Amino acid sequence: MSFKMKTAGSQKAFTLVEMLMAMGVGSVVLTAVATTFLYTGRSFATMANYADLDSTSRAALDIMTRDIRQVQCMSSFSSNQLTFTDFDFQTLSFIYNPEKRTLSRIKGGEVKVLLRECDELFFHIWQRNPVPGTFDLVPTTDAELCKAIDVTWVCSRRILGQRVNTESVQTARIVIRKQQ
Repeated sequence: MSFKMKTAGSQKAFTLVEMLMAMGVGSVVLTAVATTFLYTGRSFATMANYADLDSTSRAALDIMTRDIRQVQCMSSFSSNQLTFTDFDFQTLSFIYNPEKRTLSRIKGGEVKVLLRECDELFFHIWQRNPVPGTFDLVPTTDAELCKAIDVTWVCSRRILGQRVNTESVQTARIVIRKQQ
């Protein structure tokens, strides 16, 4: 019976240079995969935030449009507050608070926050053109003459400390339909 012993020279192994090269290539591949994963996650968060902001803005605009179209008349106006006499003769107000970054609807003592994270909001009012035979609107500051209201707002959120593609801008002109 004969036994054969393997010697160290006949076994295959990686050299130190080969091992360092493999680790370097592996590190580059892992970095590329991690970067792709992080970029995809950040893009998903950005799009989800934008979709949520846009949905909230549209819902707020729908509520404002529905309410303003049905009012009897405007009682008072400022660049960040509108007050109306509603169809049931209650006071209806839309108030923008720049410190809290919110737009609120107040009717009958009930306060409902329509928008949060609102960076800017402006109201502009319009009256019918007093020239006979014309149907366009002209700017006014008199609440009693108001026929239409322009509303513009910008809402945004931060993702990982930055505002990146998370800005929702809404602009609308709302006409008071039931005005006498």
